[in-house]
Amino acid sequence: MGPGRSLGAGSRWAGALLVTLTVLRTRLAHCTEPEGRFVYQWKSDCYFTNGTERVRLLGRHIYDRQQIAHFDSDIGLFVADTELGRPDVEYWNNDPAELARFRGEANRFCRHNYGVDAPFTVERRVQPKVKVSPTKSGSQPHAHLLVCSVTGFYPGGIQIKWLKNGQEQTAGVVSTELLQNGDWTFQILVMLEMSPRRGDVYACQVQHVSLPEPLTVRWEAQSDAARSKMLTGVGGFVLGLIFLAPGLAIYLRNKKGLLS
Repeated sequence: MGPGRSLGAGSRWAGALLVTLTVLRTRLAHCTEPEGRFVYQWKSDCYFTNGTERVRLLGRHIYDRQQIAHFDSDIGLFVADTELGRPDVEYWNNDPAELARFRGEANRFCRHNYGVDAPFTVERRVQPKVKVSPTKSGSQPHAHLLVCSVTGFYPGGIQIKWLKNGQEQTAGVVSTELLQNGDWTFQILVMLEMSPRRGDVYACQVQHVSLPEPLTVRWEAQSDAARSKMLTGVGGFVLGLIFLAPGLAIYLRNKKGLLS
């Protein structure tokens, strides 16, 4: 993925509902009885464009893991996918009551379930958590990687950019695939190869439908001397605490002796 690329499902389909009904039967009409048992499935797929502005129902008949016929609400007829399904399709298409019933399912089934499930699927929004951390590149000892970890967001469509001193970076950007978590959220890592100089400010900028505005997490480069000074200061503070603790204990013990 290049910087700024949108990830996840396209915005054209707002959602899909899938209902599967599996039954065991002893034979199909107009065909010889097979040996043993077999699985006959009916699956209903609902496709939505711009909410419920356009709704399409696709009902599929599946025999022994092969689709033999389907109903498409866009054309309002059953269609044979194999010779095995052709006799049934001809029968259904010549039954006005059966056709009328299926032609109305886009409204009765799809639009109804959209209203029921939309708050939990189509309209669900979870804001991403963004963390930036540096790491050494294994391929080049003098190069560094900045890792932008974006986790726990829903839906999957997201846009991530790397900026250096306010300028978008396009070279040296590598991304993992969009990964699904087990709680209906997603995560992704976007890495930037860099050669930082003191004072450089890098930023991972994330745009998502759950955010009122882009979320930006910054990281500022420090020189080796600056890092050494910081570590020296931290070390001196820790040593001071080590020497202070015994002195404080002796002082309190002597003070207690005087009072007694």
